[in-house]
Amino acid sequence: MRRISRITVAGAATASLALALSACGGTSTSAGSSDSKGDKGLAIAYDVGGKGDQSFNDAAYAGLEQAKKEFGYQTADVEPTEGETGADKEQRLVSLAKQGYNPVIGVGYAYASAVKGAAEKFPDTTFGIVDDETINAKNVADLVFNEEQASYLAGVAAAKSSKSKVVGFVGGVDIPLIHKFQAGFAQGVKDTDPKVKVLSQYLTQTAEEGGFASPDKGKTAAEGQIEKKADVVYAAAGLSGQGVIEAAAAKKVWAIGVDSDQYEQEALAKYKDSILTSAMKDVAKAVYSLAKSVEDGKPETGIVRGDLKTGEVSLSNSNPKFADDAELQEAIKTAKEKIISGEIKVKSS
Repeated sequence: MRRISRITVAGAATASLALALSACGGTSTSAGSSDSKGDKGLAIAYDVGGKGDQSFNDAAYAGLEQAKKEFGYQTADVEPTEGETGADKEQRLVSLAKQGYNPVIGVGYAYASAVKGAAEKFPDTTFGIVDDETINAKNVADLVFNEEQASYLAGVAAAKSSKSKVVGFVGGVDIPLIHKFQAGFAQGVKDTDPKVKVLSQYLTQTAEEGGFASPDKGKTAAEGQIEKKADVVYAAAGLSGQGVIEAAAAKKVWAIGVDSDQYEQEALAKYKDSILTSAMKDVAKAVYSLAKSVEDGKPETGIVRGDLKTGEVSLSNSNPKFADDAELQEAIKTAKEKIISGEIKVKSS
């Protein structure tokens, strides 16, 4: 259940955002017609990989674009910098709040300490964080998802589509968040066909090592799994997942995308025929909904969770070969219904 508290919108500051943020990452802003109070609107600070990852960060940007179009206000989106610290992230969020942006969202669990610190300094600004639920503050919305549920359905799809009886999972970084993807996927595979083997690999131990931002690492990992007979490979690796998809296309096997509908991503168009489906979480909707709640004067706060029941995690149906496979679609529908009813309890680790 969403917990709601009424938050006063922060006033706009006069300093230039570009100057304020020059020490902690690039920024782009979009100006629209401001409301009568002169308030600025939604600002997001990207996770590792930045805009253009065709996945997690781009989904957040889509939510920002929807809010900008609907509410006609000024928005900002800010890129991360290599080797930045938690203090750098907090400075970035503080700078956005000083400018009068509201809400301000950190995209990714790495912003946890930064969001907590900035929220304490600006109690009249609503902050959001995607993929973290550790912050207990009256002006913070923890935007989280049951990724393991969509991953379970991806596992069903992989098991039903594999001819070699070997499938692969590539995780960007060996952390609890990505363990959810792996656990759900492996359970979905095994519940569908216990004879199918799941190969799993994490690219790095920490995000700083590039696990979410290195397509070359993703490609190498996928190639290794394909050499071991994997004919479906699921990546939960941010920008690195593009390398997994590239490897799958080159070897004529299936890839399963993540977070966004990667079949529809323009940058991946030449590989789209090899993208079976994507395990999606609607980061765009979560970002937009938080902005709308602030615009309506009733900001979301506390844990705001998306799952199969709410429709905020799902499998994409863009690939006709996937959408038109009646047997596969029936298996996924059955699994989805059992998860929603509670008959299937999906593991998160």
